[in-house]
Amino acid sequence: MNKKNIIVLFGGQSSEHEISCISAKTIMENIDLDKYNIYPVGITKEGNWRLYEGVIKDIADDKWVKDSVNAIISPDATDKSLLVFKDKNVEKINIDIVFPALHGLYGEDGSVQGLLELAGIPYVGCGILASSVSMDKLFTKIIVDTLGIRQARYKAVHKKDMDEIKIVVDKIEKEFDYPIFIKPSNAGSSKGITKAHNRGELFDGLELGIKHDSKLLIEETIVGRELECAVLGNYHPKTTNIGEIISAGEFYDYDAKYNDEGSKTIINPELPKDIVKQIKNNAEDIFKAVDGRGLARADFFLEEKTGEVVFNEINTLPGFTGISMYPMLWEDKGMPIKQLIDKLINFALNK
Repeated sequence: MNKKNIIVLFGGQSSEHEISCISAKTIMENIDLDKYNIYPVGITKEGNWRLYEGVIKDIADDKWVKDSVNAIISPDATDKSLLVFKDKNVEKINIDIVFPALHGLYGEDGSVQGLLELAGIPYVGCGILASSVSMDKLFTKIIVDTLGIRQARYKAVHKKDMDEIKIVVDKIEKEFDYPIFIKPSNAGSSKGITKAHNRGELFDGLELGIKHDSKLLIEETIVGRELECAVLGNYHPKTTNIGEIISAGEFYDYDAKYNDEGSKTIINPELPKDIVKQIKNNAEDIFKAVDGRGLARADFFLEEKTGEVVFNEINTLPGFTGISMYPMLWEDKGMPIKQLIDKLINFALNK
């Protein structure tokens, strides 16, 4: 059997650069080498594209840059190739498929998907539309509003509004009770998110959030259990059972996710059957509404006060680290990670 050439894209310019490297390492360790030749292409924090030529295990801690050469994916659809620059020469490697293991801005927001569409190269995961609207928390909410699925009350704040930050704070305080969440509309792994308990923290949270994005989402606080559901497929997606996040912090921010060993994930927590069914149905409906393909993870709350399911967000390139919920949920369904990676590649080749 002729093996196909696959690029695994990792790193990137987002705040999730390090997590992307860990995800890429996991993905590459589980790609079927009988079917594919792997070409690891890393993007530095400055945006330099490089073909990594070292051992896979070193990708996770940014040592990879020293063992790499300049390389870019050609946007020419008649090429379908990786251009590698060595000793003033250009080597062209034919590419059959790309697996973007990029999280956050410029990787999960439709940017790299647009490049791959121009290049005419199949790629794992959602297309331009689903990637961009799902990355943008505000536009995700606008779409989900049309489905009649409950979500937290919200308000948008734009960078231009921050010239009169006191007026912004006054308006927020009229509409919401403390505590209030301030979220960059386009950021992942909970980077730049603040939970404000008072006016001073609201000022600080707005100033922090606007450093991560030019548009902020202000949300009411939903007190309840944090639940997640994985989606897999193209036109007839399947869902997993439910996973629960037990955060060591006040909320599941970047440190609670990746640095605090007190945070826990529970597969198949005790839940009423109708709640499980509702979450699975909502996850599938939202995935279809954003025009999802390949994979996504939908996150919800089970509100403590009302017992109602409340949608939080959808992630179109969930992590593949050792603590990531997405592969664990499919493992629970009897699909080990090697099989999961193979299915994702096949969905990309056939979408």
